[in-house]
Amino acid sequence: MSGGLLTDLYEVTMAASYLRRGMAGPATFSLFVRELPRDRGFLIAAGLEDCLSFVEDYRFSREDLDYLAVEQGMDDASLRAFERLRFTGEVRAVPEGRVVYPGEPLLEVTAPIAEAQLVETVLLNHITFQSTVATKAARCVRAAAGARVIDFSFRRTQGVDAAMAVARASYLAGFAGTSNVEGARRYGVPATGTMAHSYIEAFPGESEAFAAFAADFPERTTLLVDTYDTLGGVAAAIRTARRAGLSALAGIRLDSGDLGDLAVKARSMLDEAGMTGTRIVASGGLDEHRIADLAAAGAPIDVYGVGTRMGVSADAPYLDSAYKLVAYEDRPVMKLSAGKITAPCAKQVYRGPDGDVVALRDEPAPDGMEPLLVPVMEAGRRVADPEPLATARERCAAETAALPDRIARLRAPETRPVRLSTRLRRVRDRLHEELAAGHRAAGEGPLPGR
Repeated sequence: MSGGLLTDLYEVTMAASYLRRGMAGPATFSLFVRELPRDRGFLIAAGLEDCLSFVEDYRFSREDLDYLAVEQGMDDASLRAFERLRFTGEVRAVPEGRVVYPGEPLLEVTAPIAEAQLVETVLLNHITFQSTVATKAARCVRAAAGARVIDFSFRRTQGVDAAMAVARASYLAGFAGTSNVEGARRYGVPATGTMAHSYIEAFPGESEAFAAFAADFPERTTLLVDTYDTLGGVAAAIRTARRAGLSALAGIRLDSGDLGDLAVKARSMLDEAGMTGTRIVASGGLDEHRIADLAAAGAPIDVYGVGTRMGVSADAPYLDSAYKLVAYEDRPVMKLSAGKITAPCAKQVYRGPDGDVVALRDEPAPDGMEPLLVPVMEAGRRVADPEPLATARERCAAETAALPDRIARLRAPETRPVRLSTRLRRVRDRLHEELAAGHRAAGEGPLPGR
């Protein structure tokens, strides 16, 4: 699918108007999250890789142009301009896997204004969804307290493309693998899975199903034990292993009932049978809160399979994200809508021990603080080869491990202080006064306060 029509219609009409009027000056747009959802103290930056792939290949195909001509009535001059259009600008972004907070840009685009406008929709889509999922997944990993967590979400995500993004974002955030085979292949993530109840039911009895699976997959025999009677299923799994000459099973899976109590009883049965290395896998309606409860109760669960509630980030399925023009032709601009006032100018975010500072892009780093936004694209091309997913995963692990409990806790967390630098605040206030004065002079009434 070409990229040209992967946008909202108003992006196309605005771009056509810019091009018709010769407005080709550089524009900077900031992509940021206004506020965090309930019970979130942080976000994990994710989705940048897909953004760069999209922007680098952005173009209108012949079919795209025909649609705009026939269905949207675009004039020939606009169609010719779109046919030539490619992304030629620069992108600066927070690397994937870093922890970020509301009010700080995750990404900034500087490009001729039509180019920067047209890519808005897809950039917001990738960053918003994948950061949402990565944050949910990171919370599950933290709740598991060292146990492995696996992505079981494919069948419940809202579309196949979403399932691919979830497989990648959850692995970035610390999941050990995915049941999504294509996601595993595409992103180099371990593929993992057990069996379904239908497999058990297809055989005359549970023991026959277990024996067949153990014979076919002796090196990775993980048996689903709760189709009929869970503890009876555990006993049948032990008998299957002995008859097959296996010293242990790879694992058993619990998918219903009181997972904590059943895990304790199953662990006892497996240990008594000498199968101390057999893992217990738990699944079924899990999220970070249920995992935390099981871990706190000491449930001997080795692997958590997490599906729906992670794959759709059920308790916080979206972010209040925005992509706003902050400068055009070296002129700072800002939005003054009530509740949605933006800060002007291209920016940098500096992080230090006492909080983050959003500053003007050309401001030097304050003592003891590091910049978060780095150049990732110049003149429409990446500045480096795509980063390995493992690198972003390691970065995420280090960042989340360093979070204080007051920010990382699952309920009623705090968030990190984020403030504007003195220089940026002065530019914002001066521009606000200029816009307000112009508004009053035009007889259009007062503007919202800062």
